[in-house]
Amino acid sequence: MRRTVVLAFSGGLDTSVCVKWLQEKYDADVVTVTLDLGQREDMGAIEKRSRQIGARDHYTFDAKEDFLRDYVWPAIRANALYERAYPLSTALGRPLIGRKLVEVAEREGADAVAHGCTGKGNDQVRMDVTVRAISPKLEVIAPVREWNMSRDEEIAYAQKRGIPIKPSKSIYSVDQNIWGRSIESGPMENPSTEPPADAYEWTVAPEDAPNEPGHLDITFRDGVPTGANGRAMEPLKLVSYVNELAGSHGVGRIDHVEDRLVGIKSREVYECPGASVIIQAHQDLEKLVLTRHELDFKATVEREWAWLVYSGLWLEPLRLALDRFITATQRRVTGTVRMKLYKGSARVVGRSSEYSIYDIGLATYGRGSKFDQKSAVGFIELWGLQSRVAANLNSHVEEERENGHPRTKAKEAE
Repeated sequence: MRRTVVLAFSGGLDTSVCVKWLQEKYDADVVTVTLDLGQREDMGAIEKRSRQIGARDHYTFDAKEDFLRDYVWPAIRANALYERAYPLSTALGRPLIGRKLVEVAEREGADAVAHGCTGKGNDQVRMDVTVRAISPKLEVIAPVREWNMSRDEEIAYAQKRGIPIKPSKSIYSVDQNIWGRSIESGPMENPSTEPPADAYEWTVAPEDAPNEPGHLDITFRDGVPTGANGRAMEPLKLVSYVNELAGSHGVGRIDHVEDRLVGIKSREVYECPGASVIIQAHQDLEKLVLTRHELDFKATVEREWAWLVYSGLWLEPLRLALDRFITATQRRVTGTVRMKLYKGSARVVGRSSEYSIYDIGLATYGRGSKFDQKSAVGFIELWGLQSRVAANLNSHVEEERENGHPRTKAKEAE
């Protein structure tokens, strides 16, 4: 009896070859799965391609709303930026894909799932760990890791077996969803080379952006965006709107050297206009409503949260526990932030909240101030008490060392 393998299928060269390779190497029936996460692909064409290659069946899931609600929204609350730059767009999608693979495998009676991730990247870890955490009995097959073929060898393999090669004029390897777009390969593998203009699709070049700035008001409730420019919006419409508006002003290009989980330093280029602006606005609103102590500790939590997600540990109990802390801090993160978009930059120029800790009566230098400046004298006296005592003691110790004081000599002799 032939076994059944469920394959995460994008319709590109790698996963197209995977279908035939799994049939030949594992004597398996292949069922393919594609998730629409907002990557702007023709889902019907992908299904047609899968069946043409020889898949027994194909599943397409419109998962955009699930992706935003269950993965992107927690990332916004966590101000999730890996190495202070990358909004985790690809990383956030992988555990959802892994979960759907398991669902289809259970429905189809499959004993294995497969994906087209390479042995050099982070995605293999994210997929493998997620699937095995949900269903330890399932085998995870990664054909690209096993066959170790070059691109030319893959093309030759496809041609020999009659697999239609999807035409592409692009020299780049691109992965995208509603939260961002990553671009690799080609001249960008040299970290000293500026990314070519044709690498970008979602953002205009900052120098070509409008000469007049644009303004964007983002409304948050309980730490997640609910509207833009005075209009309430559903998640998908809101993120799409901010992506388009910010991108039209050249905002959201990210170019940095990243530390991959497998130990490789990699030059990464991203387009994340909506993610960049929304996270920046969210961070600023938090500064208005959270205390210094909450902000300081949450910054530590955010770094750990982003690292866990980046490294494929979405289901790690620590990540879930950190999420509970983060959620508790978001009960007051409600309000509106005004952003000014201009030639590649996004600046916060205003913010308001019914939970604001900012008190103009305390902050103002005008006549309306209700802060008693005399109270600062006692505060300063106590605030610097230990520092003054320690500084005074240290000065005496240094003086004794310089003068060869007997007590210091005796201490040193001991």
